[in-house]
Amino acid sequence: MPGTDQPFDAAAFDPAAYGRFAARDYDELHAELDPAAAVDTLMDLAHGGPVVEFGIGTGRLALPLAQRGLEVHGIDGSPEMVALLRRKQGGEAIPVVIGDFSGVTAGNDFALAVLAINTIYALPSQEAQVACFRNASRHLRPGGRFVVEAWVPDVGAFRNGTAVRPVQIHDGHVELEIARLHPATQRMLTTKVHMSDGSISLIPANHRYAWPSELDLMAQLAGMRLAYRWENWERTPFDDASTAHISVWEKPPVDA
Repeated sequence: MPGTDQPFDAAAFDPAAYGRFAARDYDELHAELDPAAAVDTLMDLAHGGPVVEFGIGTGRLALPLAQRGLEVHGIDGSPEMVALLRRKQGGEAIPVVIGDFSGVTAGNDFALAVLAINTIYALPSQEAQVACFRNASRHLRPGGRFVVEAWVPDVGAFRNGTAVRPVQIHDGHVELEIARLHPATQRMLTTKVHMSDGSISLIPANHRYAWPSELDLMAQLAGMRLAYRWENWERTPFDDASTAHISVWEKPPVDA
């Protein structure tokens, strides 16, 4: 089961596993994340061209992008998450391929590929993450861009390899994250405890984390170069104190 403290087998990776646990609570868990700044930034980066979102989920970014006139496609490993997307206004019109976004293809002439909310870390190994960058490059037209949103690893936040932190606290709604760190393999096993209206949900997940510089090398291996790195979707400059990053890599134009 994902999130349990068992020996990790990357070959057994199931891209649908997270959605099976998280789909029911996903929108509530991310209700505080206003997508407005992300959508504005992605609109500017796409320059009106078509967009593919890896890990499209329930459409938090894809639906407002489509509503603002962009052609949007998606890839997701979870049929449960995509089913929720389909129930929303405009969700039925977005083409989605079900499968592992490190290898599944949704086309090859996109202006922008997007991988948001730390989902790059859901891939089980460095090899899978490198494959994801190469897959993103295959999806992009010359001059196209790959955008990743991710946290910056902070191993100092763990005590004796474990950490517990509150994520959300509201009347009738509490979310905690319990994590165990394995620094030798850059793995973090987490379980989110979601308590709402008298019910409790446990949402396990595995993470194979990476530093921004490591992601830059993956992009180079895929033939892309770093164009921008910000701290957040508001495009605050990234610096030594940044705990998260929005990174944008570009596939060279034909005449480069």
